Formats: sequence, C-alpha cells, structure tokens
Amino acid sequence: MVKWLDDAVFYEIYPQSFKDTNGDGIGDFRGILEKLDYIEGLGCNAVWMNPCFESPFGDAGYDISDYYKAAPRYGTNDELKQLIDAAHDRGMHILLDLVPGHTSTEHEWFRASMRAEKNEYTDRYVWTDSIWEEPEGQGSLRGISDRDGSCLVSFFSHQPALNYGYYRPEKPWQQAMDAPGPRATVEELKRIMRFWLGIGCDGFRVDMAHSLVKGDEDGKGTVRLWQKIREFLEEEFPEAVMVSEWGEPDKSLAGGFHMDFLLHFGPSHYNDLFRCDEPYFSGRGKGDVSKFVRIYQENHKKTAGKGLICIPSGNHDMDRLARTVCKDELKVAFAFLLSMPGAPFIYYGDEIGMRYVEGLTSVEGGYNRTGSRSPMQWDASVNAGFSLAGEEKLYIPLDPAPDRPTVKGQMEDPASLYHEVKELIAFRKEHPALRSRGGIEFIYAEKNAYPFAYVRSAEDEKILVILNPSGQPASFACEYSLAEPLRSFGGKITQRDGSVTVPGGFYGFYRV
Repeated sequence: MVKWLDDAVFYEIYPQSFKDTNGDGIGDFRGILEKLDYIEGLGCNAVWMNPCFESPFGDAGYDISDYYKAAPRYGTNDELKQLIDAAHDRGMHILLDLVPGHTSTEHEWFRASMRAEKNEYTDRYVWTDSIWEEPEGQGSLRGISDRDGSCLVSFFSHQPALNYGYYRPEKPWQQAMDAPGPRATVEELKRIMRFWLGIGCDGFRVDMAHSLVKGDEDGKGTVRLWQKIREFLEEEFPEAVMVSEWGEPDKSLAGGFHMDFLLHFGPSHYNDLFRCDEPYFSGRGKGDVSKFVRIYQENHKKTAGKGLICIPSGNHDMDRLARTVCKDELKVAFAFLLSMPGAPFIYYGDEIGMRYVEGLTSVEGGYNRTGSRSPMQWDASVNAGFSLAGEEKLYIPLDPAPDRPTVKGQMEDPASLYHEVKELIAFRKEHPALRSRGGIEFIYAEKNAYPFAYVRSAEDEKILVILNPSGQPASFACEYSLAEPLRSFGGKITQRDGSVTVPGGFYGFYRV
C-alpha cells in the first residue's frame, strides 16, 4: 500500500474554473501553480485535477482528442510538468484524471477506425458489422463514415467507446477480451499511464472505471482487466496511486485500486447524507443515516483492509454541498467528512461554502452540473479574483449574489467555514485514529434518528465522534464516560444514567 495515502487530504481542482492568469476567462496551469500555497495552507497535501488533455471540450475535457498533449487553453506539457514539480517541492502529490473508456470523435484513432479499409485502429472501438444493427440497449453513432457498422458510445454521442472486449461474446462483431483489438487498447492504456507517470504525476483518478468490458458479468471482466493494469504498475511504478470512479469498493479494490469513491449514483445511499429532499446533515432533522451506514459497513467488510473508501464533499458532477446543507450545518458536515476512514476529497470552493449557481445555460456538456462548476471566488476584486477577462468571456458566470463567499473574506473571519475546515484537517492529521486507515465502529446510527456516533481507532488511540446536525437536542445510550472534548462545536453535551444528550448543530470528538 502506498504510504502517503495514510494521511492524504485531497483537493479537487476543476482547472477551467480555478484561476485564470492570461485573461481569456478560462483557468490554466499557471493559475493552479499560483494557488498551490493556498491549497497547502488549507492543509491539503494532494490534488486531483480534472481532465487537462487536448479536447474539443464537448464534455468539459472528458472527450479527449490527444492523451499525450495538455490542452493548449491550460498550457503546455512543460507547464504541466512545472506544476507537478512545484507540488512535489511542497511535499504534495497530484493525480491526473484518466478517461480510459472513450475518446472524442475528433481523436485520430477514431478517424482512422471509420475508414472502410482495415487498419491499425479498425478494432480500437466497438463497431457492429452492419449500419442496420446497433448495440442492444446502448447508444451508437451511425451513418457517419464509409465504414459499414454502428459504433457504440459511452455516454454523449460524441464519445465513442474504446474496445476492451465483451465478457461473453454472443455476436460476430463482439470481440473477446483477449482478441487482438482489445489487447491493443489495453497496451495503449499502459503507454498513456507510463507517459504521464514518467513526467511525474503520482497516479490517476479513473473515470467510469467500471465500464470498460462490455456485457460484463457482475464486473468480473473489468476487475480482471484492472488486475492486469495493477501488475504492470507494480512492476514499473509501484508508488502510483489509483482511485476509481466505481462506487462498488468490493470490486474496484479487488481490481487493484487503492481507493474507491462513494458516488451520488449507485447503491451507497451517499445522497441520503447531503443531496436529497431531507438530507441527514440538515438542521431540519428529518434525515436518515441508517441505510448509508448499513451499506458502508457491508462495503467496508468486503474490502477486507485491501483499500480505502472515500466520501467526497462533492465533485464536478454533483450539486454543490451548500445547495442543500447551509451555514453551520456545513461545519458539522465537514466534521463527518474529515473524520471518516479513507482519504477525504474537498471539491474546490466547498471549503468556503460556494453555492450552486441556479439557472445557468449548459456550458461544455455541463447541463444541470454547470451550476457546480462556476469560477472560484478568491476575493472581492473584479470577477471575484478569478480572471481579468471581461465578464462575458468567463468560462461560466460567477455567483451573482452580493454576499457570495470568498477566500479572502473567510480568511479574515475566524468563525468562518474556511477556518473550521482548516482546523479539522489539522486535527485529523494530529490523531492516528482519524486518519485514512483507522478502524471504525458505529455506536449510534438508528433509523430516522439523531445523533450519529462512531468510534475511530488506531494504535493505542480511540476517539468517539458525535454529530448532531439536527437543530434540536438529541440523546443516545452511551457506555463511555466522557471528559472534556478534544474538539467540539455548538455547545456542550450532558451525560446522565448511561445516556448522552447532545445540543442541536453540534459535533464533538472525545478520547475513550
């Protein structure tokens, strides 16, 4: 296991919205480099950067046209290397976003695959044998080339699916995983990873990691594929970290990933916490944490200590945390996010409570996600310090609210969310029990009830975490006799006859 993950706290950067230094309204590598000190000062020692490779940007960079070239709007390969080196100089690590499942229709591989004559890239994508047949139950591109056949797409119609084979081929055009075409795709994936790891990145967050093998039986083929990738990495880059967008840790970790995200889709009940009609971390106190805990325990058991489960504050695909969890509720939410096992991931701006910007027209395939991708709000200067471009040139419009939070404003306010998050990160790093690999035992997580309590443990340290995001006091049976908290917010608990009563809007950490 890679040692630096033990106390890693990640900061997710959406590069086009982070910091613009050349006045074109789009963030760039130089802007990220300028703000590394800010990220380090917050306490984050690792960065996940969303796709930064050449792309027509029909899906914000998740439609790659050249895996070996940085997108010119962000900078050059040399500038990306300078950014990585500068992060390393600060003891920080950078994961790049790897998109292995599809490319853009503008990629030279796809253009070659559309030719009628057979060539090196004929089988790089999934094509049927006839234009009149499309992959059953899946979207396809049809009638766009001289080649006869329909090409499977991963999601948007401009994202043709790369060919990793079918788990059980049933039709003549469905190739087996060990056929020459799928094997060549896997070897190309290794070359891409080898290239960027050679330049200095510390690993990858892998987009749609579960989706590579088609017609897969319970993920078995895709798990096997990633196990082969892990063997390659162990031989050539043993310190390379792999984080999956999968949402099923028992499969992704078996495949050789170090960590898996809990996602806003799938079976995790992650949405029950922050993004539903009645989130658990709302002061209304109408949420339910029990289903989340049940699934988390099942997944945690299945991982058998092989890897980590990450619970992010959010990401570029989710509504902003502050859309449904507000003000001091956010402080209690971050107490949870920064005290669970697995490396925390903080989406840029969540540490200051940036809001979802309502009513925006879709930008580069964002659609309803666009409101979560607005420019970072650094200060009260022009364009919130994001860019000196004219307002009409900004990648996405800013939050127009006059009271929009800014980094500068929150740094100047000792009671701000920014300071709470910074102090919680430092507190996590001070206590082995709270770090990535510490154990967890849930003490109180009842259906439709508050508070929420669990014990984190590592080495000789055990810490009880009590969270009551509800606006009302709540009680639970507790076997521990609790002294003064190591850290708390929102008042004091009372303890009597084996029961602990917790004030509303509270969190507390207690040594037990």
